[in-house]
Amino acid sequence: MDTLGLAPSANAVSLFDGDNLDNWTTRDGQPAGWTVEDQVMHVVPGTGDIQSKERFADFYLHLEFRCPDMPEATGQAKGNSGVFLQGRYEIQVLDSYGLNMPGMGDCGAVYNQFAPLTNACKPPLDWQTYDVFFRAPRAGAPGPRLTVLHNGQVIHNNVELPGVTGAAIDEDLAAPGPLLLQDHNDLVCYRNIWATELALAGSDTYEPR
Repeated sequence: MDTLGLAPSANAVSLFDGDNLDNWTTRDGQPAGWTVEDQVMHVVPGTGDIQSKERFADFYLHLEFRCPDMPEATGQAKGNSGVFLQGRYEIQVLDSYGLNMPGMGDCGAVYNQFAPLTNACKPPLDWQTYDVFFRAPRAGAPGPRLTVLHNGQVIHNNVELPGVTGAAIDEDLAAPGPLLLQDHNDLVCYRNIWATELALAGSDTYEPR
């Protein structure tokens, strides 16, 4: 089921509801340099990544994104951005529409770790959804786990990540972290971003700092 336009639950943390970027900063804590127009967040190429002020451990995330139409571009130059869970684990945003066998750098991939199970990409300029269930690392366990739905289709099913992906904010896996959105110099847009904290199932083995 596609969750486009899904309203936040009663206990959700609203990260972007179309009003402003008050909940966001740059990586070094400065005001976010992206823009908001018509309740949509726009990447401003060259201004850098932005990250939420809110930090998360275990959480469910809903996010909507739109890739630009770049018919002459190819590969990683085609509507590139990224969604970094806890600022450490990137789910790729890219125009991969029509690709038969998506790889570890295509839309929906856990960047350079796991290719999506299927290519659920819509055409450029169409709004798309990510719905993510994320479980932070536990003591004695090698890595976090995540399940990702792209436009309502399961593209990762409770996969265990071997570590952080490239361009992570840090490697402090025990610490809660922000949601980070990547500026990769393309005109990607975002809207309707919210998260709900999940109960720390097995919290006796979870050691956040």
